[in-house]
Amino acid sequence: MPASLDHATICASDFAASLAFYDAALGALGLVRAAEYGDEEEEHANIEAAGWGPSGAAPLVWLVAAEAPTRAAHLCLRAQSRAEVEAFHAAALRAGGRSHDAPRRWAIYRQGDFNAVVCDPDGNRIEAVAAE
Repeated sequence: MPASLDHATICASDFAASLAFYDAALGALGLVRAAEYGDEEEEHANIEAAGWGPSGAAPLVWLVAAEAPTRAAHLCLRAQSRAEVEAFHAAALRAGGRSHDAPRRWAIYRQGDFNAVVCDPDGNRIEAVAAE
């Protein structure tokens, strides 16, 4: 069997801001926060890692607090519809993201696809794409 992607991890410089961004952007694509972890040695530890995935499944995307953030990564997620791509873009912007490419059809580069690309608080590009 060929290899497949199990998950991706993004390290965040401002975990709280990135957590809000990913909750909104990934939530618009139907992903839920499926896991979260804090320092096991502290009784009331702040969340330091969170993962999103389909309801009832293992996380596909992880966010981790780190001194050295991930920068310039590009993560593309498959959306179910054009409306979901538009909702992803709008939710990401409301949650502090920046638009890299507004929702649109890619007539030449990705014929038949409708997508949007946003930047998270550390500048990573998160894309949602749906077949039209």
